[in-house]
Amino acid sequence: MKQLSAIIRPFKLDDVSDALATIGIQGMTVTEVTEAIGFDQRIGYFEIRRGHAYASDFIPRIKIEVVISDEKLDDALAAVIRGARTGKTGGDGKIFVTEVSEVIRIRTGEMGDRACNPPFYGELSAS
Repeated sequence: MKQLSAIIRPFKLDDVSDALATIGIQGMTVTEVTEAIGFDQRIGYFEIRRGHAYASDFIPRIKIEVVISDEKLDDALAAVIRGARTGKTGGDGKIFVTEVSEVIRIRTGEMGDRACNPPFYGELSAS
């Protein structure tokens, strides 16, 4: 199994999520990285926060993490790239792939690939 971690632009989250869903990956962890975050090669970034102007060398990003089977890795990488790419300068982010030795779903005790991405049976009900 592999853990795919992607640092992307915040407004591309829905595109990446949709691209992963099309290949059968439903679950992911999303972290808003708002403070000490990615340092890009461009010089500075300007924003207004609470009525005050700030110049910063840090750029807002979102971190997506998903654990997948080895067989889905290439498809997942292509989906993230397709969903996150803007074609503009300033950096679309990075993808990191690491090896995962074991996954256990706490609720059911399922292990391995089944704990990562169980079969999807359609819409979930609120009951």
